[in-house]
Amino acid sequence: MEVYKTFAIESARSLPKLPDEHPCHKVHGHSFKITLTVEGEIDQTTGFVMDFSEIDTAFRPIHEIIDHAYLNDIKGLENPSSENLCRWIWKQISPSLKGLKQIEIRETESTGCIYKGK
Repeated sequence: MEVYKTFAIESARSLPKLPDEHPCHKVHGHSFKITLTVEGEIDQTTGFVMDFSEIDTAFRPIHEIIDHAYLNDIKGLENPSSENLCRWIWKQISPSLKGLKQIEIRETESTGCIYKGK
């Protein structure tokens, strides 16, 4: 079974590897929605795959780094496309979040990406 938790962050970025005339080359902001999905068996005692507070605890240090930040200033996010942000979050959180199956980032209501690890 899968469970998920969605977090909201506000961040600015620029995508420096795009052509100068591309609008995302300039500094701009997003209200990102980040969904962490965990897969596992239902615990017969708790009835949970995972307590949502465990997902909160695992994501909190990452949230503190990327919320209200200029993403390009964060080591490893010098080119912070949503795809690269997904991979960066995976690298940060996978050691502490057992059963992590995927990370979805929505940068707008109609655009985003999903990363499922290597």
